[in-house]
Parts: sequence; C-alpha cells; structure tokens
Amino acid sequence: MTDHIELPFRFRFRVRYGECDAQGVVFNARYADFVDIAVNEYIRTLFGDYQRLLDQDLDIQVVSLTVNWKAPAKFDDVLEARIRAGRIGNTSFALHLEFYRFGEEQLIADADITYVMIQPSMMAKVAVPGTIRELLEAGAPGVLISHAGEQVQEG
Repeated sequence: MTDHIELPFRFRFRVRYGECDAQGVVFNARYADFVDIAVNEYIRTLFGDYQRLLDQDLDIQVVSLTVNWKAPAKFDDVLEARIRAGRIGNTSFALHLEFYRFGEEQLIADADITYVMIQPSMMAKVAVPGTIRELLEAGAPGVLISHAGEQVQEG
C-alpha cells in the first residue's frame, strides 16, 4: 500500500493560439506569463483578494524567475501548474511551480520564482509578516482552480 501524498495547489488553464510560436509550440517567453497567472491564483487562495495585501501597505515584487523546459506544449493543451512554497526568508520567499500536461502527467516545465516583500508607501523591503509566513508555510494543498473548461469524469 502506498502512502497518500496530498497534491499541492493546482491551477489549470488552456494554451491559447496566440501563445504559440512559428514552431507550433508555446513560445518560451509565455511561461513567465503562465507563472504570473498561476501565482496570482495561488496568492488569492492564500491571502484572499490581492487588495488585502495592499490595504496593509504590503506588496510583493519579483526578484528572480528561472524556467526549465522539459517538453513542448501546444495550442489547446490543458496545462496544470502545481505550486509549493520554497524557501521563506526574512524579506523574501520563493515558490516552486511545475507545469504538467493535464491527463498525461507529462512534465512540461518547472519554474522557481522569488519575491521580495515591500512596503509600497516607502518602496522599501520589509520583513515577511508572521501571518503571511504561516499562510505560505501551510500552502493550499488539494486546492484546484481551473480556467481550462476541461471535461472531468466524475465518479
């Protein structure tokens, strides 16, 4: 009997025609967009409306993004981004994303993104507040948000 491993936060989306290049695959630069869209859904799930961060005079800024490609994605593929927290430092935190082709479990790409916590009114770095640190550490295991319109068999 295998141990049940809880799935991380998952976000599904469909590759649009305009995201593909002349080779018929997703253009490499679009993966930064995919990371941003997936992380926005993750942040919304963890913290609620993004405005709640801003109302606390807090925001996050990207300081590093690394993407590694494993296989091509094509027009109309449904991709699933899986997100887990990485290192949570004093003023920054990292997230690890893996993009799979839905239904095939093929790893398409993975990415690591690092954010710094800032105070917008001062445009200065600040410590990650304890409440946000706790939310990041807990993550959102098992949560699935889909914008793909995929057909899922129930039962």
